[in-house]
Amino acid sequence: MTLINRFSVRILLFFISFYSTVLVAQENPIARQYGEQVLLSDLKDNLSIIASDALEGRKTGSRGQKMAAAFIRAHFEELGLAGPVDGSYYQNVPLYAITAGNAMIKTNTASLQNYKDFVYTGLSELAGNETEVVFVGDGEEASLEKIELTGKVALVIAEKNINDIPTEALLSKGAKAVMVCNSKDEKTFTAYANRMKRSFESARMTLKKPASGGQMGSIIFVSSAAVEKILNEKFDDLKSYSSDPKKLKKIRKVKTGIISYAFHNSIKLVNSENVLGYLEGTDKKEELIVVTAHYDHIGKKSEGAGDLINNGADDDGSGTVAVLELAKVFAKAKAEGNGPKRSILFMTVTGEEMGLLGSQYYSENPVFSLSSTVVDLNIDMIGRRDPEHKDKPDYVYVIGSDKLSTELHQLSEKTNSIYTHLDFDYTYNDENHPTNLYKRSDHWNFAKNNIPIVFYFDGIHEDYHLPSDEVDKIDFELLTKRTKLVFYTAWELANREQRIKND
Repeated sequence: MTLINRFSVRILLFFISFYSTVLVAQENPIARQYGEQVLLSDLKDNLSIIASDALEGRKTGSRGQKMAAAFIRAHFEELGLAGPVDGSYYQNVPLYAITAGNAMIKTNTASLQNYKDFVYTGLSELAGNETEVVFVGDGEEASLEKIELTGKVALVIAEKNINDIPTEALLSKGAKAVMVCNSKDEKTFTAYANRMKRSFESARMTLKKPASGGQMGSIIFVSSAAVEKILNEKFDDLKSYSSDPKKLKKIRKVKTGIISYAFHNSIKLVNSENVLGYLEGTDKKEELIVVTAHYDHIGKKSEGAGDLINNGADDDGSGTVAVLELAKVFAKAKAEGNGPKRSILFMTVTGEEMGLLGSQYYSENPVFSLSSTVVDLNIDMIGRRDPEHKDKPDYVYVIGSDKLSTELHQLSEKTNSIYTHLDFDYTYNDENHPTNLYKRSDHWNFAKNNIPIVFYFDGIHEDYHLPSDEVDKIDFELLTKRTKLVFYTAWELANREQRIKND
């Protein structure tokens, strides 16, 4: 080939490449037509309901959560979306909560209080009347020579992790229960007791039913002050015996205490719901785009004065109403003959605040096969500015777009550059970031199943998980702009010729 011919070919290839790039980078007028139908007024109207006091903070399993679910279901039904769970919009999510029951310890001179003097976290029913409490030092074998434990309660003092205390050996020697004081001081125990009290009061939930009985079912954690009341000895003296070279002799000289006790916690079944609306695609309908947000929040504060309702307007009322608005716009596009090629599942999930439970349940019991799921676009808090962006351009934190698919990341960037021009902040995209946000919202249950994701987020602001997370704090113009970003990204993913590659 001559030099002139080679030059001509290069010029031709350059212009082909240039014009191809220009065509790709141009906006789609149909997408723009529908993107402009994401309305601030809709978002505000819906959020005023979702984050109202009437819904009482939407705690998983609560009346308010059920009311929110009914509102979302009615919205999907009105749009003409299909209920994909055997004709229903609800995917039932069975959860289990451990709730505190009666717990008491009485000595001859005092009544000890749960969460103040002791903590019982097990699921066994334990009870005893006028039962001996035997001091066993740190519980190691060297402390137990000639100590009879059958039918008694063993009391251990050892600043060790519970897994390093030989409670199982003590129970195997006939002890009815084991009391453990492993806190270095009263302050440490009080912090632990308060943490456990909050956990029980919030009725933390699991997908798997907790097993009753077991070793932990026979363990009671006690404070140093409680030890003194039970054994009528100074705690510091008792603690010193565990490390004394002559501890066996000293331990055996400690008189037994006498207590009556009863402990019982219970397992409660809590039925909650993911709410799903399905829009069938056209020629690529077997492939699925999923858009998620969690509609639960943390409910009401159990004590205090003033406003006790955690409305969760931003967390994640903002994401929930964004999903409702996206469903409206895509349903309208389909009704007007501009439906997406790929199917779209609009899903608001429950139990996120309890540990991503609703999305985990879906990933383990998918209504549509995970292999056909192209991507999850997850929206969790997009209605506010955080302190780092108070006086900066419109922004959104983008998390996870590059973790599983280079094409997804490129498409996300290009879509924003064409339509919304937000400042993409990738601060939290680092998997080693201390906040660990890549694994802290519902997209994670898709990502861990090798499904590409994008997580949209506005940051941690001063009203996070407080009653002050109210509708009047929402920046609705910015919420609208971010919702449009998700719409355009979903539009591109749903209508491109080739499914994005997972690399």
